[in-house]
Order: sequence, then structure tokens, then C-alpha cells
Amino acid sequence: MFDNISRRHFVTTALTGLVPLPFLDSLPLVAADTPRTVRFGREIEPLVSLLEDTPRKEVLEKVAGRIREGTSYQDLLAAVFLAGVRGIQPRPVGFKFHAVLVINSAHLASLAAADRDRWLPLFWAIDNYKVSQARNKDEGGWMMAPVVEGKLPAAHEAHKRFREAMDNWDEEGADRAIVSLARSAGAGEVFELLWHYGARDFRDIGHKAIYVANAYRTLQTIGWRHSEPVLRSLTYALLEHEAGNPAKRDDERDRPGRDNGKRATELSKLERGGNVVPEAASDLLACLRTASASDASAKVAELWKKGINPASLWDGIFLTAGELLMRQPGIVGLHCMTSVNALHFAYQTSGNEDTRRFVLLQAAAFLSLFRGAMSGRGKLADVRIDTLEKADVKEEVPAALKQIFTDVGNDRLMAARKTLALLARHEEGVVPLMATARRLIFTKGRDAHDYKFSSAALEDYYHLTPTWRGRYAAASMFNLKGTTDRDNDLVGRTRTALAEK
Repeated sequence: MFDNISRRHFVTTALTGLVPLPFLDSLPLVAADTPRTVRFGREIEPLVSLLEDTPRKEVLEKVAGRIREGTSYQDLLAAVFLAGVRGIQPRPVGFKFHAVLVINSAHLASLAAADRDRWLPLFWAIDNYKVSQARNKDEGGWMMAPVVEGKLPAAHEAHKRFREAMDNWDEEGADRAIVSLARSAGAGEVFELLWHYGARDFRDIGHKAIYVANAYRTLQTIGWRHSEPVLRSLTYALLEHEAGNPAKRDDERDRPGRDNGKRATELSKLERGGNVVPEAASDLLACLRTASASDASAKVAELWKKGINPASLWDGIFLTAGELLMRQPGIVGLHCMTSVNALHFAYQTSGNEDTRRFVLLQAAAFLSLFRGAMSGRGKLADVRIDTLEKADVKEEVPAALKQIFTDVGNDRLMAARKTLALLARHEEGVVPLMATARRLIFTKGRDAHDYKFSSAALEDYYHLTPTWRGRYAAASMFNLKGTTDRDNDLVGRTRTALAEK
């Protein structure tokens, strides 16, 4: 019957009704209602839709009503995270996408807060999501598309196909492979791949590594059953690049990753060092003040070969990140610390020694590239974290904290010096210091970076060896909030929303 009709002509004319198809007449009509965006499970979709559809000026009250009806903290955390994943374009990896990147930081702040304060970071995250949602709409209204079910690789091929697609910056192939992995592999296997790709290039000033770490940590809280859309968003973010396939050219942002892949393989022949040497951290810090990305990684490799424990190498990296913030407070400086936090988390969490060595080497290279980016924004101050001198501070911890956080708003260097003095005298004073810093974020924080930075800096205090902790805490004063900073309106809005009706 169709011998004289080409396949293309048949399909085209059939779809426009020019060729009769009587054998379909007995079947019911199928409406053209294919979803235009990914849908979540029935238990969470209504709450996500509530966040998406409610105007910003009403959303806190609507959420408070759901809480009074029994909605849990965990479900609300999942809903705001998934709303951002579905409806905020993860490119560039930053800017409006901080609505997603900040969720784990807000959660960490909630965990560390006093009981009466624990809803505040989550309510802030919801309000912040609404701001980003509006911006996403203004920029084109991106939404995550549904999965193309018929083209997924088989489960046993997904791992290999994902690596091939990522190495070739193939968005379509990577999206299909990550869906197959999400449905067939465990969290450990999937993120073992992602730790590497989050650290492989310096685009988006470390936000790719930050997204990998925060996605993993948030999924640990809300449940792996929500992983598929999160992993799709994350994969799409990791493949963000400027024009031209990075696999086919030599870009400065890719070069350290290629070189450090080879260095990591060379170091695999050696035993992991066992000696914690504070002087090694000082040595690495001195090198990273001026080294190129290649020389920075080479220095890490050199110290590794000498048997230095990686903890001392991370000390040098953390100190360098803190010093860069001290030298030029601002958006790039704070990302030195939040990026190192994410890379260190990948190092701690990965079970693959090659990946761990790669991430450590990349952390050193990234700091060199950060320094270069900061140099283009103005002069870096001549201040050094390892020679910072203590300043007089009140003897009693509460009085000292009052001095320090007053100085944060007026003289950050003095606040840092007093912090150093306080912690040298009262090491246990770090606990009330952190509590004060977090509460000031709740009442005065206005930006996703306030939560991201404070959660990272306060967490990493314990990731340094004891010799260097006080100096790292001192550096954090260059981006925390002080008592003289202007209050935000979130506490009042949240109090009103949660008030009994």
C-alpha cells in the first residue's frame, strides 16, 4: 500500500492528516499532554508545587501553615532543594543558582543552631529560592525537561558511557547515562565519578566542586530516592563551558586537571605520608603565595614524596585560602574558602586514592588561579596569616566576643587579631564564638554567600590540625557579620508566619 511513498513523506503526511489510517479508528484518542518538565514523586510534588506557585510575599505564611499541619523539616528541605533543581538553570554555576547551592549550608546552620532558631535558615532558603525563581523567569524560564526514556543505556553500560560522555563534554550522552546510573547504582559509585568531574576544571570559580559536595550532602539528608533530578542538574552544571568543546582545545582552566591526573598516577606508586609537620604547612603556604598553578601542584607532589602527611598539606591549603580572603575580602576571596571546603569534603568522602590525590593537587592549583583572578580586581593587601599578631582583648569570653563582633563591622583586621588572642588563651572559646557568628548570620545575613561562607569556615576550623586552627578562625572574621551590621527582615517575617493563627 505504501510502496510508492517515501518513509519521510509518509511520516510527514500522516502527521498532518493527508494519508488516511483507518486501522487507528477503533483506538481511543491520546491527548497531546506530554509533560514539559520533570515530575517528582506523589509524596513531594504537592509541596514543591506549593513553593513554585505561591507568590513570594505569601510563601512563608503558606509554608508555616503546612508545618502546623505536620509537614516535617526534612520534607520541606527536600521540597525547596528540588524546586530549585527543577526550575533554576544551573548555568552559570552560581548567581541565581545559589538557591540550590546554599541548601546544605542552610541545613548545617540549622543543625548547629539553638532549638528556637532552627527554622530560620530554612525559611531564609525558601525566600531566597523565590528571588532566584523570578530571575530565572526573567532570563528565559528554563525548566528541567523530562527524561527521554527510550534512549537510556543499559545499566551495565552506564558507568562507561557516563565517563565517555563527560570526557567528551557530551551533554545528551551524559544526561542519559546519569539517569541510568541513578536507577541502577548506589550513591557511592555515582559520586565516585562526580568527585573527579567536579574538580577537573576551574570554570565558575569552584562552584562545580561546591555543587557536587552540596548535592551529595543534601541527598544524604533528604534521601537517595530524590537523586535522579538532582544528578541530572548536577551533570548539566559540570558540563558548563564557553564556546568550543574543551576536549578539543587547551584552556588554562582545564590544564591543571590534565596535568594533575598524571601527577596523581605518579604519586600512586608511593605510600601515603605519615608525618604531620607544621613546618610543611608553612612551606606550602609560602610557595602558594606566588606559584603558578603548575608549580603549586608540583609543590604538593614534592612534599608528598617526602612523606608529609596529607593533613599538613591541607593545612597549607586552608591557610592559603584564608590568607587570600584577608588580602582581598570580597566575592572571589570568600570563594577561595568555600571551594577548598568542597574539595576537602570530596577528599574525605572519596574511597578512591587516585581521586583523593587528584583533588588535593587541584586544590593547590585552584588557589593559584584564584590569586590570579583577584589580582585582576585590584591590589592584594600585604598581610600574612602565619605572622598575624595577637591584639589585646577582654579576659572573659563573653566580653571578648562582644569586642570581636563589634570590630567585625568596623575593623576586620583588629577582629582577626583579637580572635587569635582569644583562642590562644581560651581554646574552648571557639564554641561560643561559632554560636555568635551563626546567630548573626540568621539576623543579619542577606546573601547566599553569608550562609555558604559561614558554614564552610566554621566547619573547616576542625579540619586543620590544632597548631593552625586559631589563625584560620581569625581569617574567617574577614567575611562574617558583626553586631553593627544592619538587621535583615527575615526574623520578623518568620516570627509573623509561624505565629499561632
